[in-house]
Amino acid sequence: MAHHWQQALRDIWGIEASLTPLDGEYDLNFLARGEQEHVLKVMRAGCAPSFIDMQCRALAHIAATAPDVCVPAVIRTMARDLYAIVPDQKGEMRIVWLLEKIEGQVFADFRPQSIELLADVGHSVGRMGRALADFTHPSLARDFKWNLTQADWITDKMDVIPDPERRRLIADIGAGYHRVKQILATLPAVAIHNDVNDCNIIANGGLATAPHVSGVIDLGDMCASPRVCDLAITCAYMVLDQPDPEAALAAVVGGYHSAWPLTAGEVDLIWPLLRMRLAVSVVNSTQMAIENPDDPYVVISQKPAWAFLESGAVNAELISARLRVACGLPVTDAAPRILAWLDQQRGQFAPLMGKSLDAAPMGSLSVENSASPINPFDLPVAEAGNIGQEFDIGDIWLGYYREPRLIYTAPAFQRGPWKASNRRTVHLAIDAFAAAGTELHAPYAATVHTIENRTDHLDYGGVVILAHETPEGDAFFTLYGHLNPEVCTRLKVGQQIGAGDVFARLGDVTQSGGWAPHVHFQLALTTDGMGQDWPGVADPDDIEFWEALCPNPAALLNLEDGYAEYHPMDKKQVQADRKRLFGDNLKLSYADPVMLLRGWKHHLFDEFGRPYLDAYNNVPHVGHAHPRIQAVAADQLRRMNSNTRYLHPAQAAFAEKIISKLPDPLSVCFFVNSGSEANELALRLARAASGGRDMITPDHGYHGNTTGAIDLSAYKFNAKGGVGPSDWVHLIEVADDYRGRHRRDDPDRAEKYAAQVDDALKRIAQKDGTLAGFIAETFPSVGGQIIPPVGYLPKLYDRIRAAGGICIADEVQTGLGRLGDFYFGFEQQGAVPDIVVLGKPIGNGHPLGVVVTTRAIADAFSQGPEFFSTFGGSTLSCRIGKEVLDIVDDEGLMENARLMGNKLQDGLRGLADRHEFVGDVRGYGLFIGVDLVTDRDTRAPATAVADYVKNAMRNHRVLIGSEGPADNVLKIRPPLTIDANAVDMILAVLDRVLAEASCLHALETR
Repeated sequence: MAHHWQQALRDIWGIEASLTPLDGEYDLNFLARGEQEHVLKVMRAGCAPSFIDMQCRALAHIAATAPDVCVPAVIRTMARDLYAIVPDQKGEMRIVWLLEKIEGQVFADFRPQSIELLADVGHSVGRMGRALADFTHPSLARDFKWNLTQADWITDKMDVIPDPERRRLIADIGAGYHRVKQILATLPAVAIHNDVNDCNIIANGGLATAPHVSGVIDLGDMCASPRVCDLAITCAYMVLDQPDPEAALAAVVGGYHSAWPLTAGEVDLIWPLLRMRLAVSVVNSTQMAIENPDDPYVVISQKPAWAFLESGAVNAELISARLRVACGLPVTDAAPRILAWLDQQRGQFAPLMGKSLDAAPMGSLSVENSASPINPFDLPVAEAGNIGQEFDIGDIWLGYYREPRLIYTAPAFQRGPWKASNRRTVHLAIDAFAAAGTELHAPYAATVHTIENRTDHLDYGGVVILAHETPEGDAFFTLYGHLNPEVCTRLKVGQQIGAGDVFARLGDVTQSGGWAPHVHFQLALTTDGMGQDWPGVADPDDIEFWEALCPNPAALLNLEDGYAEYHPMDKKQVQADRKRLFGDNLKLSYADPVMLLRGWKHHLFDEFGRPYLDAYNNVPHVGHAHPRIQAVAADQLRRMNSNTRYLHPAQAAFAEKIISKLPDPLSVCFFVNSGSEANELALRLARAASGGRDMITPDHGYHGNTTGAIDLSAYKFNAKGGVGPSDWVHLIEVADDYRGRHRRDDPDRAEKYAAQVDDALKRIAQKDGTLAGFIAETFPSVGGQIIPPVGYLPKLYDRIRAAGGICIADEVQTGLGRLGDFYFGFEQQGAVPDIVVLGKPIGNGHPLGVVVTTRAIADAFSQGPEFFSTFGGSTLSCRIGKEVLDIVDDEGLMENARLMGNKLQDGLRGLADRHEFVGDVRGYGLFIGVDLVTDRDTRAPATAVADYVKNAMRNHRVLIGSEGPADNVLKIRPPLTIDANAVDMILAVLDRVLAEASCLHALETR
């Protein structure tokens, strides 16, 4: 068959090409690969020429009137015709035509299907629709099953659906369609695509190029119909299989509106038309399944549509309001009138608490300004009851509208399976804190709409919703939460309340859902879709919609909006200030930097309270904001903080704790400010004890320049953009470890690297140097958590000591239980160093470093000048450092590192089975590197892939890093508090992101 059409392509267009079949429901489609790529379309026998003529001319019209719209060009025949009619192998006449091949991937298979890409889908369809608006052709007038204005043909076909519940669902959808059909008939009919599904959209992009629509194809279902039908059909396919269909729908509609503005009336038609399109699809496919029972595609194609229709994932009563807001339209028709009237009446409403609130101060419970709650994932009764007591600002004080807070910790506020999933944090009301029993007065005449007592922890307690009406007859509503539940007997639904009437009192902490006494005062412009269960807090990523639905109620309190509305710090301004005030080599993580204001264990929170899983920062060893460290620091700062020139028991206690974890003869401590200072001190100790100056250190494949001994750590001098070893450092080559060419059980490697020490010693002797020692991270982190070969350190240490040198183990990255099976990395090697360097994690973020050595080395060093570190060994530092070590023991964090590390590494190796980019997974405990490669045989580093993965993980709320000479190794070193939920999230998100990277990389390398 393909040979026949190859010949036709040659004869009619003069093109030599190979043909590969493409999908098609009725017609034949081929990808033609020659000097250029084209799509050859062979229509079914009997296809009307006018039908093809319409499509060809529509494409030409779009190209002529809107050349920026992405549709394929029609390739004319050598005779300059739009198409040709030729016989097939059986002699039947077929219409054939040729199209430009658009680069990219069909949307159904493209990843990531981001909100931005969905918005571009809507924008592209809007631009195409606008270009077609003045296109005319006789064949546009079509009576066929896919014309949405004629969709009620399914009414007589519903008996094909055997399941009675599904029949009722389709009947309900049909009834909704019938209610809007007359409105639909009043709209002008224009030429529309009519089938922008996920196989008719072509998307493109790359690892460093934003995903975008590169084309819309297949005008085979074109007809004349209202433009909103085209948009509704597009939306019907775009919401299928989306994790957040409401957000997806809003993105598509907003994108369309940006290209071809919609009216509010059109927006209100989208949801019933979307559902009707899917109803037509499932009825049609069910009917086809009866006629073609052996066609599995027919059954499979029904599943996404049924899943969506039956899911209830979209709030049908609120979706039109949401789509209006996405288009920048009023959330309801009455909204502009209500807001104008409230503003006009500002200052004339009855005071809520019986007196003016003009002088009531504002108190902030924001992420930025408040340390409440202690644990952002759990607000216990005692803490909830004391919220706001830190503000000693009067008998009545107010809490901000639109303020992001972390106090909403109940499961109802979480919007996903992970602790770092989206959560609702932004306050949609104004709080008025006052004494329990304070009377509340109706600001304006009202009818009681709802009365309840919600007794769950962190719920409203007693709650009342009042309905109001403006003089023009527009209804709006106010909610009052945390009331004394006596209101349930005081009021009745439908009861009239006059302006200024007392209708409720504030509940005490036992009556208000556990909160400190206050009223949550919220305004809503409609109760459609909310009923009596209003969300009082919104997801920060969804605040635009909820702010439109529940605007600032300040006018009803006779306050200015700006006084009572919270304005979070501007991340862009903070970034601009940083750029202005600091050097350009002070880098930020991630393409879109994250601003972090709070932390707890292995999670961090940005200015809007969005949680992030911290799988990167090893400095908060026992977790961010550990309460025991908070308590120790606060206690010591209330007392005094001085240095090691004075006696204090904390110094000896800290030293005793460290030494208890180390083997003999390591028994003398020096306290400094950082790991870098500790490394420098270790070199001084080695030189003092050995009398030499030259050092030997491993090389991990990166060479640069440096001048200071402080840069000896491989982490410092081998990282991307880092600095190399100084001229007196003699290297041993271990780059193959980084490249993953050897496994740690290779028996030859230890001998190989030991022999390289001999070479380094010869080079020292040749220049008349003297050996001071050997320094290395026991598990070099620069190569992505390299695991040294068994016996590596003992063999090296033997040679160093035989030559009179001192052996230094840099345990900044690996010490204190991170490896799970070993408290220190050198233990895994069965070696005992002469000096151990500790830093970063030992202070859990407090600036602290430690050097531990033998008495003999310490005595040799003491023969020189006095050693003193101004802040090293301060009383505060010593207490914090000991507390960190105690917490590791008391909370079993070393064992947790073993268990969670094994779980994470097992999962990562499982990902390697599914993703070719994963070249190696290596590590111990929670010290893990994932080597990303573009080819497992050559081990070519996938630098661009690693950069994409790191940034995409951040966008999905998981923080990881990358490093290595090629910056292609994912670095995973979370706080030791990490739990199974967090490990599962890392694996699930990384699985998704690697699939995205695979799609984008394939598009780049075609």
